Amino acid sequence: MAILVTGGAGYIGSHTVAALLDRGEDVVVVDNLQTGHRGALLGGKLYEGDLRDKELLAKVFRENEIDAVIHFAANSLVGESMQNPGKYYDNNVFGTLCLLEAMKEANVSKIVFSSTAATYGEPEKVPIEEGDRTEPTNVYGETKLMMERMMAWFDKVLGIRYVSLRYFNAAGAHESGKIGEDHRPESHLIPLVLQAALKQRAHISVFGEDYDTPDGTCIRDYIHVSDLADAHLLAVDYLRKGNNSDVFNLGIGQGFSVKQVIDTAKQVTGLDIPVVMEARRAGDPAVLVASSDKARSVLGWTPNRTKLEDIIRGAWNWHQSRPNGYGDN
Repeated sequence: MAILVTGGAGYIGSHTVAALLDRGEDVVVVDNLQTGHRGALLGGKLYEGDLRDKELLAKVFRENEIDAVIHFAANSLVGESMQNPGKYYDNNVFGTLCLLEAMKEANVSKIVFSSTAATYGEPEKVPIEEGDRTEPTNVYGETKLMMERMMAWFDKVLGIRYVSLRYFNAAGAHESGKIGEDHRPESHLIPLVLQAALKQRAHISVFGEDYDTPDGTCIRDYIHVSDLADAHLLAVDYLRKGNNSDVFNLGIGQGFSVKQVIDTAKQVTGLDIPVVMEARRAGDPAVLVASSDKARSVLGWTPNRTKLEDIIRGAWNWHQSRPNGYGDN
C-alpha cells in the first residue's frame, strides 16, 4: 500500500515525503511543479500534473494501491489571494473537490489535510484553540476553511475520514541539509532575513513596530518543518487505526517577535543584516500562537526542534550551501 502526497515537491510536502520514506512507506507524489521542485524529492514515484486533471488522478489511483492521501497542493500567498481570488478558489477548492471525487471512485477513505492558522483570522484569544471562531481575513484562509468544510461533508455522506492540521509558521530545513525552503517569490520571514544576510536582497523590511507586544513587532509561533512532517505521519496512523475525523493545531505554543528572529539570525550568521522599518501591513494580527495540547494528547505529537537558534541555524546551513535554492540542480 502507498501513500499519495499531493504537492509533495513543495517545502513541507518534500519534508513529509522524506519522513515517509525514512519509515519505509511507499510514496506516490502528484505535483505540477508550479511552486515545488523536482530536486526536493528524495524518492517516491512522481506524477507531474495538476489535481484538476481528472484523467491524471484516475490514472494515479488506477496504477497504485493507495491507502491514504496527504494533501498539500494549494496556492498559499495571502497577498496574491487578495488580488486574484479566482485563482485560489479554482486551484485550492476545485482542486480539492477533484481529489475527493477521485478518492471516492477509488474507494480510498483516509486523507490528511494541510490547513492553516489563517482559518482563524484575527484571534479571539492567545493561544489559539481548535474550537475558537473561524473567520478568515483573506481569501487564502477562506479557501482552506472551505476545503475543511468540504471534507467534513464527504466524511458525513461518503465516509471519507480526514485529519485537518492547522499550522502556524513553518521554518527550518532537513537535518541532512539536502532539502530546505525555496519559494519563488519568497514571503516567509526567516528565509527573507537569511537572503539579506547573503546580500541577495538589500535589507529586511519590518512592517510595524508599534504593536502591543514587548518590542513592538509582530509575534509568531515558528514550528520546525520536520516536526510538521512528523505530525502528518502520526495523523495517517491515527486514521489507519479507524479514528474519527478531527482538526488539530500545530505549533510550539511559544511566540517569537520579528526583532527576535532578526537578532537571532545575526547571532547565528555572525553577519550584519540591514533592517528597514516600514508601515504596518493591513490584516497582520499582533500575536499568533497555537495551543497544540490536543495534538499532543490525541496524536501523541511532540515538537522536538523548538529552539529558535537551532531552527535558524538549520535554515542558514541550507541557504549557505544552496544560495540559489534548487536552481543549483
